[in-house]
Amino acid sequence: MAVSPRIAFLASSIDAAQEARQALAARYGGVDPEDADVLCPLGGDGFMLQTLHRHGSMGKPVFGMKLGTVGFLMNHYRAEDLLQRLAHAEPAHLRPLEMVAQTESGTTTGSLAYNDVSLLRQTRQAAHIGIDLNGQERVAELICDGVLVSTPAGSTAYNYSAHGPILPLGSNTIALTPLAPYRPRRWRGAILKADTEVRFRVLDPYKRPVSVTADSHETRDVVEVTIRESRERQVTLLFDPEHNLEERILSEQFIF
Repeated sequence: MAVSPRIAFLASSIDAAQEARQALAARYGGVDPEDADVLCPLGGDGFMLQTLHRHGSMGKPVFGMKLGTVGFLMNHYRAEDLLQRLAHAEPAHLRPLEMVAQTESGTTTGSLAYNDVSLLRQTRQAAHIGIDLNGQERVAELICDGVLVSTPAGSTAYNYSAHGPILPLGSNTIALTPLAPYRPRRWRGAILKADTEVRFRVLDPYKRPVSVTADSHETRDVVEVTIRESRERQVTLLFDPEHNLEERILSEQFIF
């Protein structure tokens, strides 16, 4: 006889998610994340990212259900048949980006990003940023509103809005995309191998200050930012077969 998985139901702050968590826990039982076999966040993509940042180090599979405004990383919400859905779910393995930023004050901060790491100008003046790949200078001076590095899972989000490429899951690539580039005006970014180390150098940090955001974690007044795919952290998202992430990423490229 199969043993039902222990599920930790986690909910965003919206009323619908909180009510769903109580109903699901009453129906299927609920445990703390530390004791769970599967994590089940209820909300939107923002709450999914919070869940991955908070509990991703546990290495437990995550089956999210949409009860928020955006749910690209979530399954449809349905209270019934959850155990059958978990039994037939298809996995998607994601590696986050590791970001290390140095600030004007001399401090160093680090963070993970499952979607993207983005640099943005802090004032009305355009940012001036140099770009090195694996220690070799590739762009001496990018004049822009900012620049970002995206994972395949995040390539349909901010990256796509900035006219960056959509990356297939499992492609072992990351996207490097400028934000409103002024010079070089025609440069539209690059698709890089996932193990590429990307270093951004802020060329005039006092006159043209820049911040960096890894998913939702922001650091201001940075002078240098280094990004690379994590070699140690991996998370597994679970999806209904008819709603798998790989198919949705592919479908996004055929929406007119």
